[in-house]
Amino acid sequence: MFKSKMIRDTALLTLMQLALDSAALLLNVFITRRMGASAIGIFSLMGSFLGLAGILSNGNAFLCTSRLVSEEIGRRGGSPVRVLFHGIKLCLILSAGVSALTVLFAEPVSRRFFSGAAVAGAVRLMPFALISGAVASCFKGYFNATRRASAAAVGDILEFAVKAAVMVGLTLAQTAHDEASVCRIMIVSIISGNATSLLFMLGLFVRHRPEHGGRPSIGFRGYVCAALPIMGGGILTAALSSTNDALIPICLRQFGDSQEQALSLFGIFEAIVIPTLFFPSVVLCSMSGMIVSESARAAAADDRDRIRSLTSRLIEYTMIYAVFAAAVLLRFGGTIGELLGGGELAGGLISAIAPVVPFIYMEIVLEALIKGMGLQGFSSLNYFAEYVIRISAVLILVPRIGFLGIAISYYASNVFGNISRLVKILRHTGVRFAPVRMLLSPVLYAVLTCFTAELLCRPLPLAEEGVGYMAAMTALWLIGYGGIFGLLVIFRVNAAKNDKSLVLNIQRLTQKVM
Repeated sequence: MFKSKMIRDTALLTLMQLALDSAALLLNVFITRRMGASAIGIFSLMGSFLGLAGILSNGNAFLCTSRLVSEEIGRRGGSPVRVLFHGIKLCLILSAGVSALTVLFAEPVSRRFFSGAAVAGAVRLMPFALISGAVASCFKGYFNATRRASAAAVGDILEFAVKAAVMVGLTLAQTAHDEASVCRIMIVSIISGNATSLLFMLGLFVRHRPEHGGRPSIGFRGYVCAALPIMGGGILTAALSSTNDALIPICLRQFGDSQEQALSLFGIFEAIVIPTLFFPSVVLCSMSGMIVSESARAAAADDRDRIRSLTSRLIEYTMIYAVFAAAVLLRFGGTIGELLGGGELAGGLISAIAPVVPFIYMEIVLEALIKGMGLQGFSSLNYFAEYVIRISAVLILVPRIGFLGIAISYYASNVFGNISRLVKILRHTGVRFAPVRMLLSPVLYAVLTCFTAELLCRPLPLAEEGVGYMAAMTALWLIGYGGIFGLLVIFRVNAAKNDKSLVLNIQRLTQKVM
């Protein structure tokens, strides 16, 4: 029953996340067309700062609270609510410190990464977003731990809906947009979304009136000690990611681009190219929670056969899915870029980076396996090495060859990082990598079914680079590609049944002879 509930929750979260990702992509398109590509670059850069400040101010609150409350629920006579309050207390302390630093260094940050001190006023509004977002994350983690993941998902939807509505309303209300006004619109919309989510979570928490329970197994100091290792990986990744994002516009200006050109290029990459490449991965992201749970359960039971079977199937099926997604993005990158308002630049980048998509998607599954098997130390070290490569490539290549250097940095870091993850997982589990089944077959069938779908679509009265042609060809392509692998799975299952029957018959014959 619990397993079926997990599957239903995963399906529900996938649909919700798909809706949120679609809406976010459409919002980026609206901002790009309404205010220009430089505005979306400002949004992306400010979003990077907010992301770093957010993880510093909440200490990866969702994951910490979810895990520690879950452990408290598993203890007899514990007090999950008091553990939640420990998490909120820690977030308030962290938020106060980060907010003070944000207000203090608002002008230096504005001068260094934006056009001037005019942005400082918007930066000083960040504490309202940080505090409300940190406390809301604690409540989301609590509801996730108590197996009410839908409550956290509804909170995310409300948060995005209010944020998007405020952002669109303020954008339409203004006729001229400078850096200060764009940053102010973003901060105010985030504050509105976080506050709405917090009020919803707080109302839901009060409505259910959970009991405080007995004496908590850990005090506040114990909570902090338990949370620090969980916080470390998230903070390291956020800090490196924000550093990389902040360096890109600076390096583009060193190449010779103006401030507006640098922000425009950065905005197109962050708000159109990257979300498009990651959009099909929503299914894998929703599955990652189940993968962590299943791999942790198998590791705890020392069930090596289960671990090997799970790892082998996940690698194979992820590659099948990722290769098809990469092939579609490679074939129709130009059409998608034009459709989303990024023009030829976005379309060219989508097609150029599409071949690295299997590595990006594999990261989601491999990281889930790594966390489930308790290999967090390797995960943090690998992320550090990955970002060192990415940042080094940006610093060295972008000032010399411009925007192309960003694409190269993405290739280098993702290929290195995910080959390292794959080698670590294969060695740890004892799974043998089957290149023909896991890599060459998906690529070969993707190419063959692509040519077949292209031949079937050519007689249709549709423009070859139009949306209708893309939809029709992708549908036929998916039917052919999915059909081949569906038949292979059926053939494999039947072969396994026949092998099992053969073994049973041999055993019966042996028993009769003896």
